[in-house]
Amino acid sequence: MNRLAGMTSPYLLQHADNPVDWWPWGPEAFEEAKRRNVPVLLSVGYSACHWCHVMARESFEDPGTAALLNDHFVAVKVDREERPDVDAVYMEAVQAATGQGGWPMTVFLTPDAEPFYFGTYFPPAPRHGMPSFPQVLEGVRSAWADRREEVGEVAGRIAADLAGRSMSGALSPDRRPPGPEELHSALMGLTREFDAVHGGFGGAPKFPPSMVLEFLLRHHARTGSAAALEMVQATCAAMARGGIYDQLGGGFARYAVDATWTVPHFEKMLYDNALLCRTYAHLWRATGSDLARRIAVETADFMVRELRTEQGGFASALDADSDDGTGAHTEGAYYVWTPEQLRAVLGAEDAEFAAGYFGVTPEGTFEEGASVLQLPDTEGLVDAERVVSVTRRLLAARARRPRPARDDKIVASWNGLAVAALAETGAYFDRPDLIQAATDAADLLIRVHMDWQARLHRTSRDGVAGANSGVLEDYANVAEGLLTLGSVTGEGVWAEFAGFFLDTVLVQFSAEDGSLYDTAADAEPLIRRPQDPTDNATPSGWTAAAGALLSYAALTGSALHRDAAERALGVVTALGGRAPRFTGWGLAVAEAALDGPREVAVVGPPDDPATRALHRAALLGTAPGAVVALGAPGSDDAREVVLLQDRPLVDGRPAAYVCRNFTCDRPTTDPEELAERLRG
Repeated sequence: MNRLAGMTSPYLLQHADNPVDWWPWGPEAFEEAKRRNVPVLLSVGYSACHWCHVMARESFEDPGTAALLNDHFVAVKVDREERPDVDAVYMEAVQAATGQGGWPMTVFLTPDAEPFYFGTYFPPAPRHGMPSFPQVLEGVRSAWADRREEVGEVAGRIAADLAGRSMSGALSPDRRPPGPEELHSALMGLTREFDAVHGGFGGAPKFPPSMVLEFLLRHHARTGSAAALEMVQATCAAMARGGIYDQLGGGFARYAVDATWTVPHFEKMLYDNALLCRTYAHLWRATGSDLARRIAVETADFMVRELRTEQGGFASALDADSDDGTGAHTEGAYYVWTPEQLRAVLGAEDAEFAAGYFGVTPEGTFEEGASVLQLPDTEGLVDAERVVSVTRRLLAARARRPRPARDDKIVASWNGLAVAALAETGAYFDRPDLIQAATDAADLLIRVHMDWQARLHRTSRDGVAGANSGVLEDYANVAEGLLTLGSVTGEGVWAEFAGFFLDTVLVQFSAEDGSLYDTAADAEPLIRRPQDPTDNATPSGWTAAAGALLSYAALTGSALHRDAAERALGVVTALGGRAPRFTGWGLAVAEAALDGPREVAVVGPPDDPATRALHRAALLGTAPGAVVALGAPGSDDAREVVLLQDRPLVDGRPAAYVCRNFTCDRPTTDPEELAERLRG
């Protein structure tokens, strides 16, 4: 009996009609494996995963393969976005055993949840040196039946190795945050890995390095490093002009399969777009770039238009695949164009113009002569009105194509990232609608995801919280989003909620040595308690927590939170110089810690134009990680937010105080003077 029909995860629901007798992750599945004396097949994926869909069509929908699975295994299906802890533990084992990882992840476990055989995608028939999935199933079945003792020994060794791993050795001996030398060393490491031709770091596949770019922007602000800013500008321009960016509808795909940003893996994730929206907004803040402004606003609009749910939150992802018009699901079908398709929509003359503007050729850049739209470098002036007309007509035609499926699961962590991005983008570019969208999402996180003990549920769907407890990145990124929203709106309640979540971090996720665990102390025990300080697709929970703790301490003066942030940053001291591409957010937080971060109190009636001018100057300051508080003297916000306390007006006029460690310069009533004080 397939047991996935009652799940809330769209990914699990995609498998609810499989002939495989799927179980969700839980003790009942492992009890069933013990009762039957069979191994467990653990299959982990997510709804926007292209190869997960492929393996589902080839194997999990095949009656013969399903019968083999059902007869000899207990099959467990996991959505990695709902259970990042389960995914992290077994992915670590897959990577250690095979040297690589990815999704779908396929792991065979004993009934005690100990892994003993690993893989990712397996084809339905032998291919390119890979065994078929039925061959793998038969081999594991045979080993379990005939060499049980050997299998048990292997599983026991792997489980013991995983359980014995600790991050304590990666911490700097004195637990201190990185200083100028370590941050300069990280910059040099990034310079060596920078692709000076195409932007970004490393080769194919190439992922948007949003967290590294944030570090480089902050490093430039603190030091004036031209090299740091040049890497950001080149990378952001290349991504914005490449196929990884949707030139018609805005928003970024997950990654490029090549080194030139030409052909993306077409799935669109909330977290990528939230992080990149904020990065481009910060690049505009630093340089005034028109391109950065356009991409930030278009990406924000994409999130609101395509990912916002009826409840006010933001859905997780759009699939890479969609119906190509023949009934077959094909990657990129919604997004790519041929010259013939351009002519059918635009007519011959405009189609020729559009083909040149967007780089559509008869040979194509994708499969079967189709092209991914780009903005190739062109000489001379471009007819802007014609571009707008062509884009509008192509977008309308594309909207009539079968759309990619949407995973409408709300993930707390990623919505926290979206709240921060939309709040800042709305404030920078005078878009109150974006600030309202951020506020609505924050409200959903409080109403639906938070329980009466201020504990977070990781997911919700249709306004109903899922059963999965929040992990460290949920608490950290939600706190980051709420603190950012509070700085934009001047509503102190958001910092108060952030404080609740950060107190939970201190109690439930912290180790005595200053390191942080990804799961709470009272979470479901796994064969290893996951603990990873390195960035993946999003900031690591560890360094995201360090950043939120640091900002909260700057608002409140809490030495407890400041100390926790600095101790957590000790891992960046140890890893930043060796692996800067994978500690970008930690390095960005370290820049803020080194700068103070600066604390800016803007006092005055919120509706007063003079207050608004000071507040805008404060928000546009490039000082790394600067914290901004806004409130009228004597208001509830001024009483509750320590940074605002005892800050009077100056000669009856709104004023701004710039402080470090609550030691302040003289107040100013001049927005230009304030901007100068916050210029890195």
